[in-house]
Amino acid sequence: MKTQSKKFWHKNKAVIREWVESIFIAFILAMFIRTFFIQAFKIPSGSMRMTLVEGDRLMVNKLRYGPKIPFTDQRLPGLTKPRRGDVIVFVYPEDHKRDFIKRLIALGGETVEIKEGHLYINDELFHDPRIDHIYYYNQGPYGHEGDKIKVPDGEAYVLGDNSSSSRDSRYWGFVPKENIIGRAEFIYWPLNRMRFIK
Repeated sequence: MKTQSKKFWHKNKAVIREWVESIFIAFILAMFIRTFFIQAFKIPSGSMRMTLVEGDRLMVNKLRYGPKIPFTDQRLPGLTKPRRGDVIVFVYPEDHKRDFIKRLIALGGETVEIKEGHLYINDELFHDPRIDHIYYYNQGPYGHEGDKIKVPDGEAYVLGDNSSSSRDSRYWGFVPKENIIGRAEFIYWPLNRMRFIK
């Protein structure tokens, strides 16, 4: 009887150990993928309507701009550099525990002006089919009518697509490039909104 009990215990112990090892390996793999490749993100507000709406779940591509090496300020080389018009996820400059999502409008060294609802980059009217339909409001200390805002080197100016209700660079300034997490690529949930993000 004792022999059968020992065999049963050893067999169960081996099964439990296999399960624990499998879960541990899956956890390590998931963390590796999340750190260096992709991260899921949920839209909490309507600041990016109608491109993104509340409750949309999307994938953020970290590999595109180069993932940050954990516990350092260093990044691995990226596939591309951030570009004007990209929808990006970044660490919110006023609260580093929160991530924000906005559209990248201008990069370091460029000037931005909001005039009569339109964007001017380096004194030229900016045309892009993704945003030509948006009326940009003059709100916040970095978005007054007639002000030309110069973006500091190594930083970015970002705006929400829903200009009337977005707290963005017009209010709090610029996003340091090291705070950019990645580019929003794909809505995967809900199913009826599944699409690539433009």
